Amino acid sequence: MKKLLAVALLASSSVVMADQDVGCGLGTMVWAGQSGLIPKILAATTNGTSGNQTFGITTGTLGCESDGVISSRARLGMFMGTNSERLARDMSVGQGESLDVLANLLNIKAEDKTTFFEVSKANFGKIFAPQNQTAGDVLAALQQVMKQDQKLAVYAG
Repeated sequence: MKKLLAVALLASSSVVMADQDVGCGLGTMVWAGQSGLIPKILAATTNGTSGNQTFGITTGTLGCESDGVISSRARLGMFMGTNSERLARDMSVGQGESLDVLANLLNIKAEDKTTFFEVSKANFGKIFAPQNQTAGDVLAALQQVMKQDQKLAVYAG
């Protein structure tokens, strides 16, 4: 426990962080600057284990903020980072729980959800293109697709 605390304190003094799509915590600090799926999975897993993310949020360390405010962009990043496989599956068929949750996080009105589901399915290849390596990349591609649709453009940040 003392070693974990020492590593946490050391890591909290660093200003370099990994991508925001894995959240804050020890994993974000340890795998900072690394790209690819494996470091992101390791960072997200480390952030979610042993209470280090909770510790970071509570104390304002480990790249976390303690003001209690989670921005909608952060919520989107966290959701997409931890649900990318389910989201890809749901988008590919144009329906599903994770796609519905994403629509809610994007504040899409109930009457526009069908359009959102159809557009995301029709543009699945653009949204989950091979060059879109991070959850942030996927989100940016989704927002670009949404901007092209008359109904969804108002929801694209």
